[in-house]
Amino acid sequence: MPTPTFAYGKDHLTVGLALELMRAERTGVFHADTIERIRASRDIVDRVVDNQEVVYGVTTGFGPLCTTFISPADARQLQHNLLVSHAVGVGDPLPPEIVRLMLILKLQALAMGYSGIRLETLNHIRWMLEEDILPMVPRKGSVGASGDLAPLAHLFLPLIGEGKVTFRGEVMSSRRMYDMIGREPIALGPKEGIALINGTQFMAAYGVLITEGLQRCLDTADVVAAMSLEALAGSARPFHAALHKLRPHPGNVYVAQRLRTLLAKSEIMQSHVDCNRVQDPYSLRCIPQVHGASRQAWSHLKEVLETEMNSVTDNPILIDEDTIISGGNFHGQPIALSLDYAGLAAAELGNISERRIYLGLEGKIPGLPPLLLRKTGLNSGFMITQYTAAALVSENKSLCFPASADSVPTSMGQEDHVSMGSISGRKTWQIVRNLEHILSIELLHAAQGLDFRRPLSSSPLLDYVHARVREQIPHRESDTSFTEELQLAWEWVHRGTLLEWLSEAAQQQAINLQNQRHERYGIY
Repeated sequence: MPTPTFAYGKDHLTVGLALELMRAERTGVFHADTIERIRASRDIVDRVVDNQEVVYGVTTGFGPLCTTFISPADARQLQHNLLVSHAVGVGDPLPPEIVRLMLILKLQALAMGYSGIRLETLNHIRWMLEEDILPMVPRKGSVGASGDLAPLAHLFLPLIGEGKVTFRGEVMSSRRMYDMIGREPIALGPKEGIALINGTQFMAAYGVLITEGLQRCLDTADVVAAMSLEALAGSARPFHAALHKLRPHPGNVYVAQRLRTLLAKSEIMQSHVDCNRVQDPYSLRCIPQVHGASRQAWSHLKEVLETEMNSVTDNPILIDEDTIISGGNFHGQPIALSLDYAGLAAAELGNISERRIYLGLEGKIPGLPPLLLRKTGLNSGFMITQYTAAALVSENKSLCFPASADSVPTSMGQEDHVSMGSISGRKTWQIVRNLEHILSIELLHAAQGLDFRRPLSSSPLLDYVHARVREQIPHRESDTSFTEELQLAWEWVHRGTLLEWLSEAAQQQAINLQNQRHERYGIY
């Protein structure tokens, strides 16, 4: 079956499509209409240079040098100098996923036909992506004002034979890569350098991975919270549809409905309906409100991000032959605020998860022994896994300071307000990764707690998930190393394995229901 395609600059890019392009599950192409727009935009640049018109970044210097006129003879050298002078990032190199996404997002923005870049240059970028020639891009150095200048400069150094790349599993100079392939780097034309390095593709690339990772965590958090609720003998009454109809935030309503589905037909829930406990702690009772609010923050990020991915974010922008505007489409504030908001949402999922983890250790819940182990003293049980969750929660709190609240003027005051969105992206991604570990710890605790509710069964959906966990992680009777179990549980959360199990259980439940109907009504 042929690989599906995506037309850069013509098709609407979504998070899902960007991820498919990143994973080579879809191929990017240029449509004939797009090629025509790219060439028309390039014609405008050529006219500006030939007529020696004053246009920022084309026939002038950059930033505070915007009043310095550049002659047509030097216009090409200006763009070369721009890349090499702005490649000043520091720190560890970006992961391959981020680099691929940056290339994909830049192709989408430039192919819309308002940037004056040559088709030859876009084809060279697309070739690098298809051959998995990935530039080495340091993580730090962007203030998110004229976009992500330093990371994007590093990203495109290999176009002109500068910088380093990873190719065929090896880090090498781009010059060596070209020699191995028998191909030459390109010489940038007027306007091309500034089109390449102005833009928000660094922070947006992080946004794509954050959107995917946070959605997975949100879905997993509901499942693990439902397992914890059963282990802790919590009530499902706070998830009643009538209650949430009176405060109908979409996230709350969705999570409450999901919890009702996850807990349906649970013997454990029915066993304590008439108990004398009046209210559960907030970490149980308020799951829809907390998880739901985080879902809405995720939804906001996704909405902002998909607008950003289909926008022109370089400068100046060539609207038409008579309208060239030096504006601020490269400023990262819209996405910076959204990334910080998403980081807070992810951290809150971890906060409430850690509280559910702690509840099961106190020994105050009927039927659950202290530290989730029958024999403690000689054994510490699950005491120290909560320490790890607490440490991760605290780290996430420290990462929640909004980077977008800060601004340090740059470019001799020309860029007197910056977004710091690149920092928002990097730290929010770290919050999500920490959250994955917190949820994996809650999973271990919830599974252990559910064991003490036997022989009562959980809901069919949660019973299936619990059984799959127990296939690889046994019930704990005494102290042994948690190392392998923590790694395995994290992999399940990170890869969405729990959600796959839940889907399998739902399908099996539907099959069983269908078989029951066949048997009852004689339909075969």
